[in-house]
Amino acid sequence: MKHLVKYLAALLLLFCNAAIAQPEKVEMADVMRSEGKIYVVVAIILVVLAGLIAYLFLLDKKLSKMEKLLHERQQTKS
Repeated sequence: MKHLVKYLAALLLLFCNAAIAQPEKVEMADVMRSEGKIYVVVAIILVVLAGLIAYLFLLDKKLSKMEKLLHERQQTKS
């Protein structure tokens, strides 16, 4: 129990230190927003995310097809 309290206290201090060290302004985001580059970043992130979702969807379809085929083969052997 003592070790748990020590670990939780250390974790709390770590998060408090990180919260205090945060800068007040994010200059890079302000510059990118003012120059219109933030939209390029958002578009790239959305394209990558859409690609990952499409890949997972197609992979799920292939796996479902393979599972169905395997299940049919097992039933015909039995």
